[in-house]
Amino acid sequence: MSQQIPPSPSPERPAPKKSWCRIPDIYAVLFIFIALAAIATHFVPAGQFERVPGPAGRITIDPTSYEQIASSPVGIVDFMLAIPNGLMSAGEVVFFTFMIGGMFMVLRHTGIIEIGVDKLTRRFARQSLLTIPVLMTVFALIATVIGTQELALVYVPVILPLMIALRFDSVTAAAVALCATTVGFTTGVLNPINTGLGQQLSALPLYSGYGLRIFAFIVMLAAAIFFVMRYARKVHSEPSFSLLSSDPGESEKRSLYQHADNGRALLASGRQKLASVAAFAFFGMLIYGVLQQGWFMMEMAGLFIIMGIVVGLIAGLNTDEICAGFNQGFRDVLVGAMIAGVARGVAVMLEDGQIMDTLVFGLGNLVGGLPTLLSAIGMFFAQLGFNFIVPSGSGQALVTMPLMAPLSDIIGVTRQTAVLAFQLGDGIGNILYPTSGYFMATLALAGVTWQKWVKFFFPLFCIWVLIALAFLVFAQATQWNG
Repeated sequence: MSQQIPPSPSPERPAPKKSWCRIPDIYAVLFIFIALAAIATHFVPAGQFERVPGPAGRITIDPTSYEQIASSPVGIVDFMLAIPNGLMSAGEVVFFTFMIGGMFMVLRHTGIIEIGVDKLTRRFARQSLLTIPVLMTVFALIATVIGTQELALVYVPVILPLMIALRFDSVTAAAVALCATTVGFTTGVLNPINTGLGQQLSALPLYSGYGLRIFAFIVMLAAAIFFVMRYARKVHSEPSFSLLSSDPGESEKRSLYQHADNGRALLASGRQKLASVAAFAFFGMLIYGVLQQGWFMMEMAGLFIIMGIVVGLIAGLNTDEICAGFNQGFRDVLVGAMIAGVARGVAVMLEDGQIMDTLVFGLGNLVGGLPTLLSAIGMFFAQLGFNFIVPSGSGQALVTMPLMAPLSDIIGVTRQTAVLAFQLGDGIGNILYPTSGYFMATLALAGVTWQKWVKFFFPLFCIWVLIALAFLVFAQATQWNG
């Protein structure tokens, strides 16, 4: 009888070192902000501006009407309801996220996405990096004309399979969509949401001063393209460089979309060809609706439901398979949809405690007390800070510009510069702050956590801030007025 030798014990692995600068989970971050907002309602005086009709029937504030009112600090029950009320308030973003996630999963089940990705991968195999500046330029131009930053939600699921197939990663796909749309929206050459509304509220000629805005568009887009391509090139050369290299979801995407070229292209059946034509027709309807009919998230979500059903049936899926596709897509974006609603809880606390207007009034006074040379920079940082609470371009314009425009006359800043400070401060924070619902939903669709995104994006954010400050210093020094 042979004597069995016991296996030698495996050497113990050293415990991983804890990083003192690790970003907490996004739910913890948002809960802390909600708690801080609730506490602030007990110390910051309540106040309000009188609401008056603004451009195109929108409600804005009367900048001379601020008055303090009886304090109404948030109680235990109000704090308990912050997240449910936030989800209700952000219902449009939450529902849109679910619908777009479900629709694209149905399209994946039809096989037409894999076939399209295979064809594009073969077409751009030797010029893969060139897809990044081309896509970013197109997305930025669209955003700077129509001002819909939220289209990043549509772009990401479309380009994600292609970026993975070209040996990039999900961070690259998210960056192409988010950074490009943000540049276009922020500089707003012909953007009706921030430039148009901001100038209307400031009594300026519509879209005046476009020359400097075009220059800002070019500089910010060039910086973004260089930054994204630099990261993408490293990932392409060495996949372990990816911020998601150890992420199981990323590995699944690579196994799904990255295939060795065996010389045989995927061929589409007759039904898949018809389904592809139908999908393109629906996207044509989407573009028409956004540009001509003023569609936004609810209309687009409704279109995506019909699109998933119709394209699925044409491709040969039965009703059970279509429903399974929607369910799988809903599960994939559940966390992002929830975060988009939870983030809204911060603003809910400030509104319930009636201190939102007090914060706006305080920011105006703070900017007014700065030296003339720093006034434009102060406006920028005031708008950048307020953007954390109100990450809506039109919402921020309606609340802040009626105050900032007349203030600029007093402190020696042109109104055109005040609008530019609003645009720059409002735009670039939209893809950093976790309170931005569409941004968090886009990350969910890409499969990128907020913590990983911050690690990637923060250097570019700092570069954009420096570029913004340079343009504002120039505008202030030259008394730029378009």
